Parts: sequence; C-alpha cells; structure tokens
Amino acid sequence: MKAIVCSGYGSPDVLQLKEIDKPRPAEDEVLIKVYAASVTAADCMMRRGSPFYARLFIGLMRPNNPVTGTGFAGVIEEVGRAVTQFKTGDLVFGETGVNFSANAEYLCLPEHGVLATMPTNMGFEQAAPLCDGALTSLSFLKDVGKIRCGQSVLVNGASGSLGSAAVQIAKYFGAIVTGVCSTANVEMVRSLGADQVIDYTKVDFTQQRKTYDLIFDTVGKSSYRASKKALTPDGIYLSPVLRLSLLLHMLWTSKLASRRAKFSATGLRPASELRTLLNELKALFEAGKLKSVIDRRYPLEQAAKAHCYIDTGHKKGNVVLSIVSEDILKT
Repeated sequence: MKAIVCSGYGSPDVLQLKEIDKPRPAEDEVLIKVYAASVTAADCMMRRGSPFYARLFIGLMRPNNPVTGTGFAGVIEEVGRAVTQFKTGDLVFGETGVNFSANAEYLCLPEHGVLATMPTNMGFEQAAPLCDGALTSLSFLKDVGKIRCGQSVLVNGASGSLGSAAVQIAKYFGAIVTGVCSTANVEMVRSLGADQVIDYTKVDFTQQRKTYDLIFDTVGKSSYRASKKALTPDGIYLSPVLRLSLLLHMLWTSKLASRRAKFSATGLRPASELRTLLNELKALFEAGKLKSVIDRRYPLEQAAKAHCYIDTGHKKGNVVLSIVSEDILKT
C-alpha cells in the first residue's frame, strides 16, 4: 500500500511517498481503508521534531512510527475475531494519537481506541480532521476551562483548525464569543457565530480594557503574562501549545493566583474519555450545531505540499489529504 513516510526530522522534504506492507488487524483491531486524512499544525511540529522534548515520546533522532498523520476517516474493511462494536462496511472516523500512521491507504486501530462511526450528514473529508480541531477544542473548553453559559470567551487564532471549532463550540455552550484573526478571515469567523471579531493586525486584544472569563489561545501566539490583564479576576488562560513559560505559570497560578494558566495534552487523555467526547461531537454535527471548515485538499502524494502550506501560517480551518478521489466516493 502507499503511505507517507517521514525519514527524519526537518523540512517537508523529509516526507516521501512509499510502498509499504498493508497492515493486518490483531484480534481486537479493525482494518480501515482510509478515504481522507488530516494534515495539522501539530503534524508539522512532529515532522520538525519540535518542541525537542516531544522526541522523548515520538523518537529521539527520527520518528519511531515513520508513517505520518493522526486524523482519518474511512471504511472498515476487516475486523479481528474479538471485535464486537464494529463490522465490515462501517464508515468510521477517529485518531491514531502518538502511533500516527493515518497518512496511508490502510491503518489498523483497536476497537476501543479513539474511533466512532461517522456522522450521518458528513463526508469523509469533513470528518477526517474532527479529532484535531473539534475534539481538542471541546476538551479544552468543556473539561479544562469548565465553560459556562453567559461567560465571555476570547478565541485567539479563531480562523484555524482549533479556532474555527472553538468559536462554534463556545457559542453552543451559550458563551459570548470574541474571535481574533487576520483581516482576511474576519467575515469567516463572524459567519461561524462570533459575537465580535478582532483583527489582530489592527488591534491587540491584550491592550484593550475588555476582560474575558476564558482566553483560549489556540495558536500559542500570546502568553499568560501578556493576556493576564485581559482576564476577569478568576479568569483562565488556556493554550494547547506547551512552552516552558506556560508550564511555570501553570505551577505558579495553581497555588498563588486567582487568574490561572492551564494546558492539557488532549491526545494523551485515556481513549475512553476521548471516545465520550468524540460521540458528543458526532451528535452535535448530526444536529447541525457545528460544521467542519475545509481550506484545502491535496492528494496523498502531495502531503509535503500540504505541510508547506500549513507552515506559511495562513491556513483557514482544516487541510485534508483526499486518499480516495471524490469521483470514486460518488460512485
């Protein structure tokens, strides 16, 4: 089968399309024919091997699991003899986590992994990136930030994968939402339900007098120190980008300050917890409460180009690899 293999850490040039052995499912696994897979900013960070401490988990000199990608959507082609929750022919989506391997024509995943049947009103391309943006944003806002109806929430990086989902999720929970993005994305963010949109090229939200109960910095471009005065007295600064400064502020604010800094590694949460969130997301998408924003699509062999585009920092919503063409999907 064809797969995108990362030969070492570095630029997108380290990504190569190769023929590798098709996996075989263990007795508790399902074999999935991948129709679409996501390409994310986190994937690009892992390709670069940054931050460096991440190599302790994924491989010191090169990735332990060389096939890239985590988010996917596809069709179950084979089930192990002990599998009871899924059957051949099921349309599914999910995430492989630190095992990667989603940027390929086939992958195997335990039935008790981060896996669910697809929302009935979504296609493969729309479902593939949900475990990056939407799942992470739901985890942060609901479980880490404890979002409540009526709260004031600011989403920094509101036009990206996490941000576009976070704006919608915060609105679903009844928050008053402010999105921060560039000039080109103001109307898109407003269309997702933001009550107010700040163009960061014109206004620095940390220098305004307005305060927020939650600041979700999806891109890690701000900091707790800079954002602290934009928080309410018991406000929380959330970021999925762990830097040393954030770690120190987390330790300090957990004991000595009312305004807190928080981080969570969503992908390292137990699969049972992530499946619960995944099924909650599925219900929201089926009810029309959320939508998946797709920016660009690339064929599998152009994964390096997808990484190059994401590295520009101008991605809107999600980028996907279309492993099975749209023409085949419609037949």
